[in-house]
Amino acid sequence: MIMGILTVLWEKWVEFRRDFYKITLAAMIAPLLYILVFGLGIQTMSHGQSYLNFLIPGVIALTTMNGSFNAIAQNLNVQRLYEKAFDQVMISPTPLWQFIAGQVIGGSLRGLYAGMVIILLVLPIGTGLCFNGWSFLLMFLNGAVFSTIGVVVSFYAKNHADVPRFSNYVIMPMAYLCNTFFSSQGMPSGIRQFVEYLPLSQTSAALRSIANHEAFSYTSIEILLLYLICFSAAASWFLYKKKNL
Repeated sequence: MIMGILTVLWEKWVEFRRDFYKITLAAMIAPLLYILVFGLGIQTMSHGQSYLNFLIPGVIALTTMNGSFNAIAQNLNVQRLYEKAFDQVMISPTPLWQFIAGQVIGGSLRGLYAGMVIILLVLPIGTGLCFNGWSFLLMFLNGAVFSTIGVVVSFYAKNHADVPRFSNYVIMPMAYLCNTFFSSQGMPSGIRQFVEYLPLSQTSAALRSIANHEAFSYTSIEILLLYLICFSAAASWFLYKKKNL
């Protein structure tokens, strides 16, 4: 019943083992620069505590987003447009929902791995931040949301340049605006509410609450699940539409 999912996950695992050092370095460099420049280089306070305590959970959320989206969108787009490997999936007996599920889970695990790398790297700093099972669940769900977005974008793209273009128009603005480097509370009304309900904002806020030993809203998990359902439905629609052409 789940052989299609396991097959996709095995492909992701082989790819991960082959490019382990490249994947790990890619997950480390940008977040470490953010922490060194903004957190350690600019000594300041935020909400009555070290800005570093505010920054690190946001950077972890950002890392899971980038890790998951990039693991799916680029590779799947290349496979579809140039390698034509997806045509083999279409004619195979593998149910398309299993293919989508495998891609989403694989991307989520890649994002979770990237986030855990950052957590391990900041442990020696001694910030006193806490990361528990809820943190890892939020990181996984955030990765799942952006993995499904990656699936949708890879099938919506007409050429190879469309994926980087989407990253510049959507992913990059979210990376900076969604409660990662600064609080969204200072934004104008209307824009603030819109930004706060984006998936990365929900993940950043919840991770920050947990990391600072505060209660977090379970609504964040519900919103992430809603995004996951919506984008999974969109991904399924794109795939079944292509199959029926």
